[in-house]
Amino acid sequence: MIYNGVSTGATAVTLVGSGDQYAAPIDGKYSVLIQGIVPGTTASISQTGLVPSGTQSLLFEAADPLTAVQGPLEVYLGTQTIPFFAVGTGPNYTLYGANISAWAGQTEELTFLAPGGTYNNWEIDEITFSPNPVPEPSTLALMLAAVGAYGVRRWRAKESVKVAKR
Repeated sequence: MIYNGVSTGATAVTLVGSGDQYAAPIDGKYSVLIQGIVPGTTASISQTGLVPSGTQSLLFEAADPLTAVQGPLEVYLGTQTIPFFAVGTGPNYTLYGANISAWAGQTEELTFLAPGGTYNNWEIDEITFSPNPVPEPSTLALMLAAVGAYGVRRWRAKESVKVAKR
């Protein structure tokens, strides 16, 4: 594990903090840079924990601050490879998402792995589990609520005028 530096020829994992001369944290104070450089080796980070009940997807921010061509990144829950895809972009990263609803409520090991190859660099940040979507009201329901609120306000205004005249 390296802090604020990059490997110049070996597979490594780097904690990127502010002041790093090669890369800046994607978001906040720190990011992790996984460098799968040497063929036949891998660089990875893992953590075992509970996938919260009701989780539908895994989201993470990723960038390649060192080269223009990224090698592959593999994401696992337990021993299962999780396919992921780009769902958005930020000023200096791509937001990736993966469907992990099948693991909701289970304890699993989450692993991000960069296989060794030619400068396979992945800077990762903001790993989150997204909950079930909150149902949004329909347009009709919002319009009816607005009309109802307006009606109540007008009725109260009329009632206050009647009281004032008495």
